[in-house]
Amino acid sequence: MKAAAYEALARSKIVREYETAFRKATGLTLRLAPEGVPDRRPAATGQENPLCALIARQPRGCEACLKTQAQALRKLGHKLAPQQVRCFAGLTDVAVPVIIGGQHVATLLAGQVFRKKPTRRDFARLSRQLAEWGSKTARRRLEAAYFHTRVLKDEQFRAIVQLLTLFAHHLAEFANRCLLASHYEEPAPVVRAKDFVKERASGHLSMRDAAQHVHLSAYYFCKMFKKTTGMTFTEYVSRVRIEKAKNLLLNPHARVSEVAFASGFQSIPHFNRVFRKYAGMAPRAYGASARAQLGAAKRDAG
Repeated sequence: MKAAAYEALARSKIVREYETAFRKATGLTLRLAPEGVPDRRPAATGQENPLCALIARQPRGCEACLKTQAQALRKLGHKLAPQQVRCFAGLTDVAVPVIIGGQHVATLLAGQVFRKKPTRRDFARLSRQLAEWGSKTARRRLEAAYFHTRVLKDEQFRAIVQLLTLFAHHLAEFANRCLLASHYEEPAPVVRAKDFVKERASGHLSMRDAAQHVHLSAYYFCKMFKKTTGMTFTEYVSRVRIEKAKNLLLNPHARVSEVAFASGFQSIPHFNRVFRKYAGMAPRAYGASARAQLGAAKRDAG
């Protein structure tokens, strides 16, 4: 499932559009990377920080950049929350996890900024380090790139982290919808089974019911569904039901118990547990957040 979700994001137009908009609005580079520590430096989208580009020309410099990114991603392995690290050149990078169904699927990497105004002493230290590594970059060119690197105040930096966190949440929602949708390359039985689930999600559903509907044995259907979608049939049903619950929670008068039963869950505790797993928060909190975002969007549009 993780690989399928990441591929859906990596191919999506929404990611490219956001990367471009983010760079134009903030002046910062943004990259989407798969979960896990990379074995090579992720390529930047668009115009990378000129200083980072110059440093990465040298093998030792590129290795140091990779080490910084790996450090940020390791920190995500300990705590799935926005992380920041500082590289040897004094630049700060931010890593924000994209969490889908409780799993860390991808990471938004951004930054390459100073958190405080650089000094001549700082530049001299960096220049000596790069010279020791065999850098052939002209000092004047390196100096220009160094002192033109953006410096962010604490308030600006926090706002950017918040923006990335919101985008990570939207990406998770988008990827989840992609996973639930039917695709033309999928076997016909899988497509029919998905439609079968969506039509009957609020009632009793079993894998045997779906297998009979598409005229396959339960064993063969189970293997085909998992191989095609990257998730079990039970997980797919849960995801469909949670998506229905999310829509019902947009109604401010809907009770959590009503939403649970209308979505196909027979137990409130089970609903709460599954909802938190796939949505990342409790149903009541999700409803309040979603309604607030919808209200803000309407005000902006009006």
